[in-house]
Amino acid sequence: MRIGVAGSVGLDHLMTFPGKFTDSLVAGSLEKVSLSFLVDGLEVRRGGCAANIAFGMANLGLSPVLIAAVGKDWADYDAWLTRHGVDTSHVLISQEQYTAHFTVTTDSELNQIASFFPGAMSEARNIELQPIMDKTGRFDLLVISPDDPEAMLRHMEVALANGIPVAADPSQQMARMSGDEIRKLIDGATYLFMNEYELALAIQKTGWSDHEILQKVKYRVITQGSAGARVESIEGEFIKVVCAKEKSKVDPTGVGDSFRSGFVAGLAWGLSHERCAQLGSMVATYVIETTGTQEYRFTPAEFVSRFADAYGAAAAAEISQHLVS
Repeated sequence: MRIGVAGSVGLDHLMTFPGKFTDSLVAGSLEKVSLSFLVDGLEVRRGGCAANIAFGMANLGLSPVLIAAVGKDWADYDAWLTRHGVDTSHVLISQEQYTAHFTVTTDSELNQIASFFPGAMSEARNIELQPIMDKTGRFDLLVISPDDPEAMLRHMEVALANGIPVAADPSQQMARMSGDEIRKLIDGATYLFMNEYELALAIQKTGWSDHEILQKVKYRVITQGSAGARVESIEGEFIKVVCAKEKSKVDPTGVGDSFRSGFVAGLAWGLSHERCAQLGSMVATYVIETTGTQEYRFTPAEFVSRFADAYGAAAAAEISQHLVS
């Protein structure tokens, strides 16, 4: 299965705040917030939604095609992703800008406050899908993750015009995009990925009801934090999957991306939606146990063992045949 993953590539600046953000918010004064948090640490790691998704898929043995705009500082990151099995040969390299930067502070309750500077990502609107597919072959699935909004909409338009199934993931661009843009990204998607807050925001900004959004897509995948995830369709499919038990909760950054990587890998393997969601949850568990979005490691045997503990021996047997030692 040939899969393209379009979206952001960035450098993550990860900081930790030892208290709770909510302790510093004053009820009745939220219309004028001016706060500064003294943080305990700063880690700079590789990130970006598309890069995280592609990295997770490659760790499961797939070779996704990364579709992204990157900066003139790309060389080291390129070597990292290539070494881990991601096809980076079709990225657009900016001659002027640096790779995007993501800055996030996480409090003791794993709440996050973040900002994103696009840098080279703003040039993603110049990427043409057709020349890429002329070289790689037609995609069987295109993942459209957070990116320059114009690029996201163009990729959606080209994919639908070519009959290519789309896994739409507006997530981090929901706040930036207008209701009309969000509607265009949702309408016609085969899979729509959101968390519960993003779904509420989509309802607010598009003017569509929960039911209307479900009608616009073939399948909707909603992540629910520690409560797991659900897969649903207008035809009545409803699957609820719990999270695999983590050894520790270190940093939630990239957990959503890693869930998507596992889910899409399951689709590539021809697994049921239940297995796809379980596979995504297992990869996400590895990510929350580490600082950084691409720092986790596992062997196939270890992965299958933990998967069996979480979801049973029969489920583990289904995925084990796809993991290469």
